[in-house]
Amino acid sequence: MYICEDALKILKQTSQFFYLPIICLPNELLEAVVSAYLCIRAIDEIENHSKLDKFTKVKLLKMISLSFQTMNHITADELSIKLSEHQKLPELTIRISEWASLAPETIAPLIWSATAVMADRMAYWVNRSWQINTESDLDCYTFSVAGAVGLLLSDLWAWYDGTQTNRTHAIGFGRGLQAVKILRNRSEDLTRQVNLFPHNWNQENMHNYARRNLCLADFYIQAISSGSIKEFCQFSLALAHTTLNVVTLEQHKLNHIDVLN
Repeated sequence: MYICEDALKILKQTSQFFYLPIICLPNELLEAVVSAYLCIRAIDEIENHSKLDKFTKVKLLKMISLSFQTMNHITADELSIKLSEHQKLPELTIRISEWASLAPETIAPLIWSATAVMADRMAYWVNRSWQINTESDLDCYTFSVAGAVGLLLSDLWAWYDGTQTNRTHAIGFGRGLQAVKILRNRSEDLTRQVNLFPHNWNQENMHNYARRNLCLADFYIQAISSGSIKEFCQFSLALAHTTLNVVTLEQHKLNHIDVLN
């Protein structure tokens, strides 16, 4: 199976940043990564949807989780019909069954399992209104939505060409990327009354958390020899470091303005 042009079009619309490094992957690995990426982004759209209430989000995420646990052509069609009934959902989410079908047969069940588990974990966090009180809560949240993605990618690398990676470092990679995202989206999250910072944490605490985990990402990449896989990971990490530096600089400017005022 060669990945359909329509999926690549949706991928490009979804993420200009990751489109290029993803399409540079070899064909079979490309199919697996695109399938996983679009499935994860599809459920992420539900978690972050501004016009869906908490009850609806939890219901949809749990429905997707159960459907992916019994994924076949029948449940896929049923899921598509049920999702299409929710007009507020984006095309990316409604077509999640199609993205699931893109995965090569020998690795598809692993991608479906990871998506099912992640959807269920997202439902948990939506249901508790993303209440994060401690660093342990933050670790749990960042594992649920990103650290687990690092584990999935490690499984995809091993499946494709036997590339072995440190799975603890993989989790740190995911956590680091998510921490950068939390910092970048801080203002937007607060406007929707979502606070992903533990109690008594400030920007510096979250910066340190991000950098500590991105150090694990550095170790993760150092152990990879495969060219295309290494380049994909390097791109993601470089983007995270750049974004974190920009956010840090902007915060320093704001602090300086506060002092002057």
